[in-house]
Amino acid sequence: VDHADHDMYKPNHVTLANDLNQTNSSESTDLLSGINLKKKDLKTLGPGMVLLKNYISISGQVEIVKTCQEFGKGPGGFYQPALLNLRLMCFGRNWDPQTKYNARYRRDGSEAPPIPDKLVSLVQTSIKDSQTYDSSIPSMNPDICIVNFYLTSGRLGLHKDIDESPDSLNKGLPVVSISIGDSAKFLYGRYRDERKANEVLLKSGDVLIFGGRSRRIFHGVKTIIP
Repeated sequence: VDHADHDMYKPNHVTLANDLNQTNSSESTDLLSGINLKKKDLKTLGPGMVLLKNYISISGQVEIVKTCQEFGKGPGGFYQPALLNLRLMCFGRNWDPQTKYNARYRRDGSEAPPIPDKLVSLVQTSIKDSQTYDSSIPSMNPDICIVNFYLTSGRLGLHKDIDESPDSLNKGLPVVSISIGDSAKFLYGRYRDERKANEVLLKSGDVLIFGGRSRRIFHGVKTIIP
């Protein structure tokens, strides 16, 4: 059984077809208005789990960083959650490891700012591109964006994202993870056991999507690589 489960999440490298590059390139540029996407290649890591490599241009990455810096320094910006080795802030809705979903930040009572339109468009476009290879990934309109900031010593233990509504979880609405900055060793798999987990290197500009049958996988960040 362990072997079968491991094979289910064995990475498979796929190069996007030329017609996909030509079809979506101008659409994505217009849609994101400044975040220029580079359709390089794609890896399927399991059913409903797709990694879009080198997906966001350098200028797009810089724009995302500036947006997060702007909001992160203001009310309700980055803070250190209890028991986590990272700093976080939220767009759209507030979430905290202890209080879960809450109308306001526990630390200062401020509301979460709306998700920037360009990030919403980026999420929707990346899901659409992933669906060209894995049609089991559902579409969605994101209502929360959690921004995790890791120092070089940061990590995140294996866990499941299951604080969402039962309806969202049952539909397998995907998690869309955007990597900006240092690289990270990302763990994922069927068990909460690092010895059995698969590992993939996430680099700046990568977008990882896991939904459908992979929506409730264990995942975490093992190491940050400067």
